[in-house]
Amino acid sequence: MKQARRARLPTPIREQQRLDPSEREAIIAREAVSFFAEHGFEGQTRELAKRLRITQPLLYRYFPSKEALIERVYQEVFVGRWKPSWEKIITDRSMPLKARLIQFYREYAEVILTYEWIRLFMFAGLKDLGLNTRYLKMLRERAFERVIEEIRIEYGRPSTDELPTTDLEVEMVWGLHAAIFYLGVRKFIYSMPLETDVNSIIDAKVTTFLGGVRFVLPAKAIA
Repeated sequence: MKQARRARLPTPIREQQRLDPSEREAIIAREAVSFFAEHGFEGQTRELAKRLRITQPLLYRYFPSKEALIERVYQEVFVGRWKPSWEKIITDRSMPLKARLIQFYREYAEVILTYEWIRLFMFAGLKDLGLNTRYLKMLRERAFERVIEEIRIEYGRPSTDELPTTDLEVEMVWGLHAAIFYLGVRKFIYSMPLETDVNSIIDAKVTTFLGGVRFVLPAKAIA
């Protein structure tokens, strides 16, 4: 077991003589993602340095504090893996709304339903680092608000320009989103394997969502 673990260790940075500082920084950041996903944000930088087989002072030469390293992890995993193309998929009215939502959530699931993403998000929430709040604000602005607007158009309801998004509408989208996120929690937190294909689950959840969400939308305007 120890031999297998040793085989997965990254090449010591001090042996990578030809790497420039930006490459060395990227190596530290990548390993920090794996390290915090495994141990949580309580994990100590000295242990991360040991895992990288470098000194702690060298690690701090690239990231002056643990907070700076955590911020880099946030940018790498949560901001950096967000795809602007998802926003275009949601609003592309050349496709039926159901097809758009299925495509968006299938692609989104490929990114978030991973060991690193799910565990880092859960650990960040438990540690109350503020990372979750920042990410969820971005998620609401870039996805939820767009989804609600498209649903209103689909069902002939007032646009969000005419009538602001309601808390209940947001809650309904949260329900869909959380149900998909929970697939990752089951797998990477509870160690419960999924017995159905993820795409099939997403298709079913989107279908169910669209079948019921119209009942919480604002009423049609009276002519």
